[in-house]
Amino acid sequence: MKIVVHDTASATLDLLRRPVAERADALREMLSPLESAMAVMGDVDLVQMHTTMGSGFRIDQDDPRYASALHQMRDAGVWRRIEETLSAAAARLTAVPDARHAETVHVVLVLGNPDDDHLTVRSEGYFGMGGFPGAIQLVMWPTETSLEKIGYCAAHELHHNVRYANVVWNPATVTVGEHVVAEGLAEAFVRELAGEQAVGPWSQRLTGAELDRAYDRITADIDLAGMHNLLPYVMGDATARHMGQEPVGLPDFAGYAVGLRIVDAHLAATGLTAAQSVALPAREILRNAGVPTNA
Repeated sequence: MKIVVHDTASATLDLLRRPVAERADALREMLSPLESAMAVMGDVDLVQMHTTMGSGFRIDQDDPRYASALHQMRDAGVWRRIEETLSAAAARLTAVPDARHAETVHVVLVLGNPDDDHLTVRSEGYFGMGGFPGAIQLVMWPTETSLEKIGYCAAHELHHNVRYANVVWNPATVTVGEHVVAEGLAEAFVRELAGEQAVGPWSQRLTGAELDRAYDRITADIDLAGMHNLLPYVMGDATARHMGQEPVGLPDFAGYAVGLRIVDAHLAATGLTAAQSVALPAREILRNAGVPTNA
């Protein structure tokens, strides 16, 4: 597996020096390494996604915070650390027998919007999207947490990248169980790679009785299918409302914490690692964890 981490620091600084009218085309060029892999979504405009749903920096106005943030990220070695962490992650995942993966994975880190609460408050400054084999997009605004953990987020997304080279993601039939299992596996993989401190805030936020309630709520609907139904179960009610979906009574990122609990039960029952489990069907992991399903 070849990992290509694109120099989006230079590309974004160049974009910010251009007139506003030229910035959409410059952003489209910066995102172009993702297009081929993400074409499976259909006719999706990545620039529109960036500006409307992706928590990305604004291209319709100047903001002196943007260049300062990029220089801060560069000085902290963000792009280098992403590359190093992905190299270590890839070594583990490509060692799994019979697990398919993309020959080349393009990684594009995009500066986030500091005024987007989903990014800076709920996600503590960073998140990613890696479910399309061959492409990983990361979004980041420099915070104490994001500067420390962005490389681990990339590793989390690489686990998704390999998983969905082996497990079919059909928007019409994908279940709550598949999505929460995938998030739990990716978080467990980061923990295997770099320890408990590397795990994202998403899976650490719920504990105790609140986690128990979320576990009961999510496992009750574990077979619910359809991508349009999944967001509140994984990301929680606030994000669901932000994306125009109906809440189901769950706190932020409930699916990550519940997914990790399920995966931990699977790992304890089987002796496998999260890397070794990358291509296992969700129904097998749920069964190993003692979660009943209709599948």
